[in-house]
Amino acid sequence: MSALRRRLELHLFGQHYIRNCAQLDFARLLCCAIALLLPFAALSNNANNEDIEALLSKIKPIENKNLNDIQILNNRFRIDDDVKEVTLIFFRERGSAPVVLVRPDGSKFHLENDSTNDNYRWFETGTYDMIELRNPMPGPWQAIGNILPESRLIVVANINLNIDPLPKTLFQGETLKLTAHLENAGTKVELVEFRDVVSLSLEFSSTNNPNYGNFGMGTRTIARFEDNGIGFDESARDGVFTGQFSSDIPEGEWRPVAAVRTPLLSREKRMPKVVVHATPVSISHIAGTGTDGYHTVVVKGDEKYIDVETILIDGTVKQPNGDTQRISFTEIVNGPKNIETLNVGYGIYTINLSVFARSRDGRDLVINLPQYSFTTAAPPPPPSVEPEEQAVADTEIVVEEEPPNYLLLVILINVFLMGIGGLLIYTVLDKRKNGSNLWFKRLFNKILNFIPKKKTDAQEPITE
Repeated sequence: MSALRRRLELHLFGQHYIRNCAQLDFARLLCCAIALLLPFAALSNNANNEDIEALLSKIKPIENKNLNDIQILNNRFRIDDDVKEVTLIFFRERGSAPVVLVRPDGSKFHLENDSTNDNYRWFETGTYDMIELRNPMPGPWQAIGNILPESRLIVVANINLNIDPLPKTLFQGETLKLTAHLENAGTKVELVEFRDVVSLSLEFSSTNNPNYGNFGMGTRTIARFEDNGIGFDESARDGVFTGQFSSDIPEGEWRPVAAVRTPLLSREKRMPKVVVHATPVSISHIAGTGTDGYHTVVVKGDEKYIDVETILIDGTVKQPNGDTQRISFTEIVNGPKNIETLNVGYGIYTINLSVFARSRDGRDLVINLPQYSFTTAAPPPPPSVEPEEQAVADTEIVVEEEPPNYLLLVILINVFLMGIGGLLIYTVLDKRKNGSNLWFKRLFNKILNFIPKKKTDAQEPITE
């Protein structure tokens, strides 16, 4: 009996031991998996670079992905106990409902709690959720929702815009192509969905230097960066953002600021000061005479800033009659460039030109010149006349311009012809009846009978 009892105790002890060991190994295995696959850390807005490197060194992403996007397993992830603030982004199927976060204690965070809970902020669109957590509960978390299978959990730690450097000297109307890429905690962000989360722009802030004309002019947005394959952007969704810089701002000293904004946070990068100068190219014209020939447009470069021999010109001239003439100048001339445009008559000529040249420091320039226009004079009016003379002239003009009465003329001609025809017919019939004694002879004789005859001297009576 004692042997049987001992064997039973050993059996129960063994099962208990095995069960405890199995539970312990499973717990350790789960913790190791979570620790290796799903941990992340984030920074508060005032964390320094050393803290960034120290916290990110704890993150071990899957398959050596970069430290900013972490693939999640069954929508689960872990938050360490030293994380005070973190911003997360979940990409989900288009049009699906926002995700729900389940904390380690089983309580839930969802969008409707945002107005009543100060520990987090939530921004959602049709394709992603951006959530900022303050003092999050350490331990394993879970996201419930239609999260994309290839989606990665983006931990926004220290987002920054790495942008091409700007020249120290710029000109009004100059166009530049600028490229940039996003960095998160010093590592390039290559996830294409991140493009829809941030807006990138370049702003110029006045340095308020009283020696320049832009004193007190505030901030101007100069360029917005896109990754859509349109305009200067070479490839869409390749992680390289391209902006078209056009310095249509007043002359003066400016401080460029690269701005990165998300719905819940913004970052700014201050760049070295630049000076914007007036356009180093001027336009004038020489008006032609008469309505035949050409007008001459004169383009002159400022030798202080650009190599005038390298100037190429392309543009259009809108003429007074509404037509548009294409003009260009590609000759190498060390001096002003003269471009001829058709003289189509008096009125306003509007000129839009783009200049391609090389600056004195060897930089290629593309400058859109301000619109230029000139007006040619109308011909002199006719000499003035007195009101009475003008009235007579108008009357004469009206009489001269009165159209003839063709109907009356046709009637008269027909009557005349009918009369002639009637006389001819009557003459033929009269000849048949009276021979040579025609009607007009008889008529003539009757007319002669009515003329009184003059008495001669022989017929006068003799007086005694």
